Amino acid sequence: MTVVEAAPPTAARHPRRRGGLFWHRDFRLLWIGQATSKFGSSVTSVALPLVAVATLGATTFQVALLAAAAWVPWLIIGLPAGAWVDRLPRRPVMVVCNVASMLLFLSIPVAAGLDVLTIEQLLVVALGAGTASVFFQTAYQVYLPALLRPEEVPEGNAKLQGTEAVAQVAGPGAAGLIAQAFGAVLALLADAIGFLVSAVCLLAIRTPEPRATGKRRSGSLRREIGEGLHFLVRDPYLWVLTVFGAVSNLCLIGYQAILVVFLVDEVGLSPGLVGGLIGGMSLGGVLGAALATPIARRFGTARGLIVSELGVAPFGLLIPLAAPGPRLLLAVAGGVVLIAGVVAGNVIKGSFRQTYTPHHMLGRVTVSMQLLNYGTIPIGALLAGALGTALGVRTAMWITMGGLALTGLILLVGPIRQRRDLPSQPPSGHQPPVGNDVTSAVRCPPADPSAPGSPRTPPSAPR
Repeated sequence: MTVVEAAPPTAARHPRRRGGLFWHRDFRLLWIGQATSKFGSSVTSVALPLVAVATLGATTFQVALLAAAAWVPWLIIGLPAGAWVDRLPRRPVMVVCNVASMLLFLSIPVAAGLDVLTIEQLLVVALGAGTASVFFQTAYQVYLPALLRPEEVPEGNAKLQGTEAVAQVAGPGAAGLIAQAFGAVLALLADAIGFLVSAVCLLAIRTPEPRATGKRRSGSLRREIGEGLHFLVRDPYLWVLTVFGAVSNLCLIGYQAILVVFLVDEVGLSPGLVGGLIGGMSLGGVLGAALATPIARRFGTARGLIVSELGVAPFGLLIPLAAPGPRLLLAVAGGVVLIAGVVAGNVIKGSFRQTYTPHHMLGRVTVSMQLLNYGTIPIGALLAGALGTALGVRTAMWITMGGLALTGLILLVGPIRQRRDLPSQPPSGHQPPVGNDVTSAVRCPPADPSAPGSPRTPPSAPR
């Protein structure tokens, strides 16, 4: 028998109006907070490596290590974080994470003002902010479908992804201008302010979180983690998409980890031009968010996913062709198309995963997927740094982008290629128990090959 969770009791208070979720007060607060925070993080994505390179004279490998440090926590605490998030109210978790991240990034300009800033401190800040991000991102993925009705989740994801894409356009340019005028260290204040605004907006939300259905879990963290892993590995859709996310991130983050070094040292751009060029590439995110829904309607969610991921990745091979003059346009064009496909795929996958997974275990299932999706990120960053040191930065860019062009072939393994649309709920035999009945979960029959699933791979410029 299929277990169906009740919709959040507050959802009925938000009838559909002209303008959609624009009229949903609490979603609007979440939207504003996330937009501000993502803008700050977009600034930091350029400003932090610029501080390392321009202020502290960091090497290519040190810059790659800095990028890896932000993602190592997913490997260390990812699985228990998912179980903790399923036990705790999500909004307070998100507020605490925002405040902790704000204080961490404030420490950098303070240390610079005292002339004691070191590359070791940047690594500690990246590691600490990455730890906070593990809890925030997991809680955020679970919180959104609790705030909205199921039919509103795709619109909510599209709006949030679109706004994030706009922030990724404006952020690098702002980082370059601030770094050019005042120094890269001061640009990091934008991220601290963004975390503060996000925390205030979350505190202002009135909608209470729905209580978990069924008996409250009282088992050990190990058992609860096992439920999430079991649900993931038994579903062919979730598993294929998780492997795809892990391999694609290995290459995607590899090129992003050394992109600033490539543009500064290899192409010879100033900080202002680096920010402008990365901002131009990020226009693809706006395009991808706008096209995600039309693509899904025209081709179906499964086929639209393949088109978004497999069809556009080869355009990334234009980025290593960048050189002073007109060839910079090749890099911008390649980045725009590549990021558009990644963001469109994220919107499609994110909406299905959030509505498909039973809400009482969404945190654990999300983290189980992200353990592999995000766990390869530090490996990709370190590998790109090692390749850049040993073979040259441009050669490393060719290797990472060549690998990325092939990753979409993974989506052709398994049932996704056979369907027009990804189903929106698991079959009755694949439903997990409500509560802590782990034994019944382990003994359920094998998943139907047509079982649905749609995990979300990280965005093109992940936080």
